[in-house]
Amino acid sequence: MAHHDVHAHLLAAAEPLSGDLHRVLARLGPLEFPQRDGTPFPDYLCRAIAGQQISVKAARSIWARVEASAGEAPLLEHFVEANTETLRGCGLSGAKAKTIIAIADTHRTVGLDADELRALSVPERTARLTAMWGVGQWTADMMNMFYFGEPDIWPDGDVAARKTLERLTSKRRKTVRTAERFRPYRSWLALYMWAHVDAPPDGEPV
Repeated sequence: MAHHDVHAHLLAAAEPLSGDLHRVLARLGPLEFPQRDGTPFPDYLCRAIAGQQISVKAARSIWARVEASAGEAPLLEHFVEANTETLRGCGLSGAKAKTIIAIADTHRTVGLDADELRALSVPERTARLTAMWGVGQWTADMMNMFYFGEPDIWPDGDVAARKTLERLTSKRRKTVRTAERFRPYRSWLALYMWAHVDAPPDGEPV
């Protein structure tokens, strides 16, 4: 569906719900949903883990050090337990280094082929992702939205999206219930919430 049609759908759903939300959606106008699938999936997932809960600037400099530490080796071959201290030295926390190694290990043994994952349903894909050590629901939601282009994910674990929707509607109503009204475009609703507060979850502009 064209983003103009999605915008119209969101406006129609917001109108009876909240004047504030409707005004915000109208002001932002039709947005393009960014796609991040130009990078091999395991690499993108590792980079997303490395950048979580830190500033965009810090995430970029840490990832540059990670890439430099690999030298000529392919990144995923560099992500092995023997290199844990090297990765920690680049600025990754112990938990992030362990998660990135677990992702690379899964890719080497089971495979994290983007086409194979794309063919799964959202619950199946989420289960595959969250089976890896350190990969939680929030990360799976971000992958489903930005890499696999799923239009109908409400990432309730994302503080910026949830709090913004609460503020524009009602603190008394659970945001999961509010978001239900915006099916089948709940991913887009989240995108508008991030755009409103300028807080894209992966540090790239929405």
